[in-house]
Amino acid sequence: MAWIEQVPLDKATGVLKAEFDEAIKRSGRVWNIVHIMSLNPAQLEASMVLYKAIMHGESPLSRFQRELLATVVSAELACPY
Repeated sequence: MAWIEQVPLDKATGVLKAEFDEAIKRSGRVWNIVHIMSLNPAQLEASMVLYKAIMHGESPLSRFQRELLATVVSAELACPY
């Protein structure tokens, strides 16, 4: 398995700490897909803006439908997360 350096949760500061705190507030933990971007907080922040727009923004699809699409695509691509 590949190994990518990550900033430990307790060492996060600034934008990274804010993103980690928001992740914990949102889902009770920092998921690997978020943590893997910890060396580049600006990238993480931009990624989360996109995620929020796709999953929570105005759409003809319900939140359930969006989550279901994400799940099906992940399963089809054999993504472990």
